[in-house]
Amino acid sequence: MRILLSGATGVIGGRVIPLLLLAGHSVTALTRNPASREELERAGVSPATADLFDLASLKRAASGHDAVINLATHMPSAIWKMLFRPAWRLNDRIRTEGVANLVEAALACGVGRLIQESFAPTYPDRGDAWIGEDTAIEPAAYNRTVADAEASVAKFTAAGRTGVVLRFGAFYGPDAMQVKSFIDTLRMGWAALPGSPDAFISSIAHDDAASAVVAALRAPAGAYNVVDDEPLSHRDYFGSLAENLGLKRPRFLPGWATPLLGTTGPTMARSLRISNRKLKTETGWAPELPSVRDAWPVVLRQMKEATSHPVAA
Repeated sequence: MRILLSGATGVIGGRVIPLLLLAGHSVTALTRNPASREELERAGVSPATADLFDLASLKRAASGHDAVINLATHMPSAIWKMLFRPAWRLNDRIRTEGVANLVEAALACGVGRLIQESFAPTYPDRGDAWIGEDTAIEPAAYNRTVADAEASVAKFTAAGRTGVVLRFGAFYGPDAMQVKSFIDTLRMGWAALPGSPDAFISSIAHDDAASAVVAALRAPAGAYNVVDDEPLSHRDYFGSLAENLGLKRPRFLPGWATPLLGTTGPTMARSLRISNRKLKTETGWAPELPSVRDAWPVVLRQMKEATSHPVAA
């Protein structure tokens, strides 16, 4: 299959490329940076100069491809920056104008399949109830453009093509910014997420997210949750990480602190026990790391190998 990939140099995109090539696909990656072109060529893909905000360039790039995978995002560079609305402006524009342009280009060029990243924590708080794809998303103010991106994919499917939305859970991995912040906060004796210790968090390892993207090439049109098999309570999530670091179980922020964290606070406090059953049933995909509880030793070892500074206390 001839695949056009956007977001190729990102945390997930960089992991998707070797999997696509290993599966025998031909990959073209969008880029605007000359340095990125060299990096992509070394990885075995063909770079194409295009901009998500330039429809004409996207049409040139999409021509001759069977599928488009869009993993482009622009996340705030630090957790504290997530509290401020301006930090999300470029990400909003990508999810509105950028995705709409990509869909229009794909339709114009006869592309049959489009895969779009999305965000599972836009689901509403459901307590300890399981959440499937039939639950309507309820984005907060800071991530409301998730709905815009998904609407653009629905337009692609309505035109008779196959549009797939991947709702990723809470990412983790050795190069995950948030994991490093969680560790720093645990060393101060606190859990870094607001909300009840009994609230659920649904996670996904970077590598498993990448394999899900490849599996989505054989998925029917629709939305799919990309999470591991075992959602954990905040208590178990941070408790298991603390245990692997040789630290005491952390304290949790009081409930009154959640609104002080802007629109991101109530979102991070939601209890999200999300099911991956649909993706597994439709594609045969399964996470290599079924639970973050058991994955922490692997992640911490990888982090230690990647730096001269040990992560253990």
